[in-house]
Amino acid sequence: MRKLRLSVFPSLLSAALMAALLLASAARPALASPPPQADAPQDTIQLQLVASGLARPVDVTAPAGDRGRIFVVEKTGYLRIVTIVGGVYTLLATPFLDIDALVGSSGNEQGLLGLAFHPDYASNGYFFVNYTNNAGDTVVARYSVSAGNPNQANPASGQVVLSVVQPYSNHNGGQLQFGPDGYLYIGLGDGGSGGDPGDRSQNPGVMLGKMLRIDVDSLPYTIPASNPFVGPGNPLDEIWALGLRNPWRYSFDRLTGDLWIGDVGQGDWEEINREPAGDPGGRNWGWRCKEGTHVYNTSGNCPGDLSVLDDPVYEYSHSDGCSLTGGPIYRGSPNSSYFGRYLFADYCYGNQLRMLSYNGSAWVRSNHTLAPPSGLNLSRPTSFGEDAIGNVYMVDDNNGSTPNSGEVYLLKLRPATCVSGNYDLNGDGQHTVLDIQWVADDWQRADFMPDSDVNCSGAVDIIDVQKVASAWQS
Repeated sequence: MRKLRLSVFPSLLSAALMAALLLASAARPALASPPPQADAPQDTIQLQLVASGLARPVDVTAPAGDRGRIFVVEKTGYLRIVTIVGGVYTLLATPFLDIDALVGSSGNEQGLLGLAFHPDYASNGYFFVNYTNNAGDTVVARYSVSAGNPNQANPASGQVVLSVVQPYSNHNGGQLQFGPDGYLYIGLGDGGSGGDPGDRSQNPGVMLGKMLRIDVDSLPYTIPASNPFVGPGNPLDEIWALGLRNPWRYSFDRLTGDLWIGDVGQGDWEEINREPAGDPGGRNWGWRCKEGTHVYNTSGNCPGDLSVLDDPVYEYSHSDGCSLTGGPIYRGSPNSSYFGRYLFADYCYGNQLRMLSYNGSAWVRSNHTLAPPSGLNLSRPTSFGEDAIGNVYMVDDNNGSTPNSGEVYLLKLRPATCVSGNYDLNGDGQHTVLDIQWVADDWQRADFMPDSDVNCSGAVDIIDVQKVASAWQS
């Protein structure tokens, strides 16, 4: 949660407003008046090409607060930078990091698979990568940015954080995410082959088939005291959740902190799991006892009572796809009709975006056609990513069929024109000091978030700050 910076206000706001801001901690949040009606969700969503000519891209992310860049993970062992200036995207020729010599990427599910920037990256320069090494085993490592060049990492700074032996080449997971709690979450698949032949996902003594949670503020890593299985014996202290097959992509809701896990299925069912914010951990998502909500193989480590297993919030059969690509909850613009919807795709359905929206009792799916620029095609939806202000990107690795043909697209989910009069800038349904902080952070910035220009003047100025503050006081 960003902290309110009051230093920008004294010469700009009235003494009364300044006093009100100083008393913010004691004020009662005002319920937000209904924002201007957003346009209805469209059946077709436009795509903007952001980068092309990539070597099997599999992830997109950005450091917190960095609005001028996104970072693209190439499976072959490179991290690439795309700069953003005035809405123009430019792929830099020199990689941010080249660890090709360390990465084993001969298998379709092997390679450099994930990237996460430390929440304090702006001050400590640390970032973390997840890759399979030349022996095929999972390695999570920490690197640092170069002291003199923000667009160049220090390749000699690498330190192994954690490594896990992989018995097969597939089901490596690969995602890394820092949670709202500041801890690093590591998703690991069940070790591969098919059907989890080693019964690893339900084995509390191995890391495979699990979601791990560790503290990496210093190395070697430590175990958060609130992890669900801290103590002698199994389950391992690192384990946050069990029963995953291949959590290829997962994300935290930027507004609520909920964890969404897209777990790739076996032969029949793909599943989406949701863990509410504040959950104590220790959930068991059921694989291999169940595939989705369906019994699969109850031998071995499965509990006698399958009702203790956690079911997904949504599943779909292989009559409707082949491999789930999990995405984020869209929080890029509270003025968008897609705000609050979970985005996902299927690897076998090109040019299609799927969404889940909550109707008050269940998550309901809708399908949307993706429209890339003329002559282009998002053929293999491989991954999603978000930039610093919540724009969502989709990645097409083209299945490696043509070398260096991977692409990254921006989903055009923001309103096409400015929307005035909505002062609930973070979309939480209230007018609070957080909304004032939001607009104040954008004051006089050339790269302001469009929603901060609440009067649609073409800039974020003191008038916008005053309007949001007035809504908070009302």
